Amino acid sequence: MKANKPSLILFFVALFFTIILDYTQQDILAIYAKAVVLPAIFFYFIISSDFKIGKTEGVIFFFCFVGQVFDLMDIEISELGGVISFLIVYLLILKLFIIDHESIKLKRKDILPVSIVVIFIVYLLVSVLSLQLDNMKRFNMLYTFYGIVLSILSYYSFVTYITKGTHLALLMSLMAVSYIFSDIFYIFNQYFSYSVVLVLIRDVTQILGYYFMVEYFLEKTKIQKKMLYNN
Repeated sequence: MKANKPSLILFFVALFFTIILDYTQQDILAIYAKAVVLPAIFFYFIISSDFKIGKTEGVIFFFCFVGQVFDLMDIEISELGGVISFLIVYLLILKLFIIDHESIKLKRKDILPVSIVVIFIVYLLVSVLSLQLDNMKRFNMLYTFYGIVLSILSYYSFVTYITKGTHLALLMSLMAVSYIFSDIFYIFNQYFSYSVVLVLIRDVTQILGYYFMVEYFLEKTKIQKKMLYNN
């Protein structure tokens, strides 16, 4: 067994128990299961990358940990702390997307799918922000900026996949989709009465978002090594 496999297995075991405990509404035990997720995927990344981590990736993991702690603590400032933490995460991921990838060049055949993507993202952004939750009214500008950043990140991911169709672009898109659904269902959990289904979708998509994020980091590093080797 490879050295990175135990931590990856632990990650998926934690995901499995999160699903089971959320479904059975064992909230306290579900917190313990979710608390294992980030350390497990972090160790998987560290071992897989030969214990090397870039500054940006390190800061991203740090704020993922901070945001997760705020979420698990569920105290008065948890909402604000979580939003700010994951906003920083999205900004840093967007920075990686822009710096480490070539500029997007659209062909005529790409115009229709890209237009559909733009309309879909704008529709989601406007629909979610228009819910006008009491909590959202307190941080209206922050939520709006948060939504815009996530929308730009999603646009860049989907359009990169449409125009290039690489494995790296697929991981970018899967990560963006996971974070979109995680955040939307977080809002739904605030807006609607308690639902096991909403909680399950929120937690599973958030956890899968971490997995696709790490796989994106590893694939990006692998491509960069190949480029250096070929040169």
